[in-house]
Amino acid sequence: MPSDLASAQIDKKYMGKAEFVAYLAGVFFYTMMTGMMDSYRNAFLVNVLQLENKQTALFNSLISIIPFVMNFFIAMYIDSHKVSKKGKFRPLITYSTIPAAVLLVVTFLVPKGLSSALTMAIILVVALGWSLATMFTGCINSLAMVLTPNMKERDTALSFRSISSAVGNSAPLVVVLVIGLIVKDEGTQYIIGASLCSAVGVITMLLAMKLTRERVVYSEKRKNPLVGYLDVLKNKYAWTIILSEFLKNFRKISTYLGVFLAAALLGSTSKYLLFGLPTGIGTAVGMLIINFLLKKFNSKVLYIASGIYSVLINTAAFAIGYAYFKNGSSVLQVVFIVFLFLIGLQFGASNLLPSMFQADVLEDIELHTGKRLEASLPFVIGIGTMISGTIATTVAPLLLYGEGSIIGYIQPTDAIPNPVQSLNTKIMMLFFYTVFHGLMMFLAGVPFFFYKLTGKTKEDVHNAVMAKRAEMEETGEANA
Repeated sequence: MPSDLASAQIDKKYMGKAEFVAYLAGVFFYTMMTGMMDSYRNAFLVNVLQLENKQTALFNSLISIIPFVMNFFIAMYIDSHKVSKKGKFRPLITYSTIPAAVLLVVTFLVPKGLSSALTMAIILVVALGWSLATMFTGCINSLAMVLTPNMKERDTALSFRSISSAVGNSAPLVVVLVIGLIVKDEGTQYIIGASLCSAVGVITMLLAMKLTRERVVYSEKRKNPLVGYLDVLKNKYAWTIILSEFLKNFRKISTYLGVFLAAALLGSTSKYLLFGLPTGIGTAVGMLIINFLLKKFNSKVLYIASGIYSVLINTAAFAIGYAYFKNGSSVLQVVFIVFLFLIGLQFGASNLLPSMFQADVLEDIELHTGKRLEASLPFVIGIGTMISGTIATTVAPLLLYGEGSIIGYIQPTDAIPNPVQSLNTKIMMLFFYTVFHGLMMFLAGVPFFFYKLTGKTKEDVHNAVMAKRAEMEETGEANA
């Protein structure tokens, strides 16, 4: 049975409204920064710098593998360094926010006309710097797990963090679209967009770090950080997430093609919003639906069901898009946009539930080992996602354009900035953007048939962890 102190902590509410809002604002604008990078860096390399497909594939491989190696040491540091009175994550986020913002802008400042070797060297150094900075700023996502020891309050924080993150990820699409109405040069659009995202991101993230508090206690005992990785690998529930995320991350082929599909169909990458906005709205609505359904069904059931839904709705979206390409009906165009919204509903599950799974697995590991491994668990999960993500981002440009490509996308040039793409190119891009994505999400749900950390099992683990933390506080073994 939990002690009196543990029982009090289980039911107590910790977060104030101002703190909660400040945290969500920080998450929103941080994700706006990362969304700017994720949405437009590939288009910058292909359309503005006009790299060959093999150069782009090499770049994508290197910025996946090298940061993974760096993160091996960073994650050990995060989970093993002495926790200060300001917390485990807040100081790291504070010190890395400005470097990340600067590197986001510098990403899009590489001039055209340099030699291939010099261009590759510059974009690689900047990309690795960005990856290093965001290994620390990204701790803002882990912060939701330690704002409160109350499980229900924690899950609420994780839910709204995911919603805020999903909407923030789509925000750069609005920014670039508005800029595109004023400035026609694609490279300049990205520079201005990155600058705006960075400026607002710095202000809100630093304010969030000022107003939030970390409330989860940690043992003062120093432990070998390498053993932490083994603790994760020994946990059967962690393996469910590892396998699921490995399969899911192949969808990066689909997300890679999104901005190019917008250019092919709508004439400009700045109009990617017209694809991203319906999906983004659907994602936010999907998260609200998932939050409601969690009152009736457990997270495992919802995640598996969302994978089945994804493959069905994406296949239907491809059929609608294919029919539109064939006859150009304005009615089908509207129906396709509706289906983009319906596709977004599935993102509500794929964005929200994995963070809850990770929070529960962290507590299961803590119960059995006494260690909080907020950085080590994502790193081990990242082994699988690094492999699948590297394969996906390496293969994607080879599929997209250049000699021997399956899709046959025509790369823009200074003479022809908006080349007309063939019908077959549009259809193939749409296939990977919809059907392939749906299939990967379906496969990501399969490992969860073997996941048991839900319902009463989850509550029992949480209560046992709270009892152990209370015991540490009472005996003076914790950094409270």
